[in-house]
Amino acid sequence: MSFGEQLRRRREELGLSRADLALRLGVSKSAVGNYETGVSAPKEEILLQLFDALQVDPNYLYRDSFRYGAASTLTDEEQHLLSQYRELSLTGRQTVRMLMSALSAYQDELESHRPAAEPRVIPLYCSPAAAGFAAPVFGEDYEPLTVTGEVPMGAELAVRIQGDSMAPYIADGSVVYVNHDPLQNGDVGIFCVDGDMLCKQYYRDPLGMVYLFSLNRDRADMDVVFHRGSGRSLTCFGRVMMHALPLPE
Repeated sequence: MSFGEQLRRRREELGLSRADLALRLGVSKSAVGNYETGVSAPKEEILLQLFDALQVDPNYLYRDSFRYGAASTLTDEEQHLLSQYRELSLTGRQTVRMLMSALSAYQDELESHRPAAEPRVIPLYCSPAAAGFAAPVFGEDYEPLTVTGEVPMGAELAVRIQGDSMAPYIADGSVVYVNHDPLQNGDVGIFCVDGDMLCKQYYRDPLGMVYLFSLNRDRADMDVVFHRGSGRSLTCFGRVMMHALPLPE
């Protein structure tokens, strides 16, 4: 038998109507109905009054839930506190309820004055670029992007990609999110190659040669290979936050 069914059963045993019980608890008749049907659960301070009104100990309303393995809404500590509460005199119980009401009101007052958290903003670089290149050239103008649930945790900047060299994984015009984690073989990164900004898949072989691959193998002509001692410049501006992808064969 559920908490609500036990509550209703005990109320009827005592000859109380929902309105009678609501009056004793200081809640509405519909609130008692919600407790009994499982729509909502009484708050802790109401639970204390409920056990008094029904003349039962805390385990009474939950006993069948324990029997059938359902999760209790009370922790062991809460059950212990309620047991101690039951041992208090009527005056002691009234004092506890007054203290809990005062603490609850104080907490509500604190919450109402708590300043709202400032939304996190990262830069979205979106200047035009040639096919297969990434926007931006770093240091250019950008627009602020407010971080929402769609943005991966840890993203430090965003880049709008143009061209199809990274399709179908990164579509033309889509936005990728970037952090500054160290690159591993197979990661996709944002690179500056001889002054040009590129979005490519990274691989460094055991001999120290660096390969920047297009994910779209129909655009393999846009791959970049750095031979040792070539004198070309290569800078990585971040790792694109996406799932690992196989390297080209």
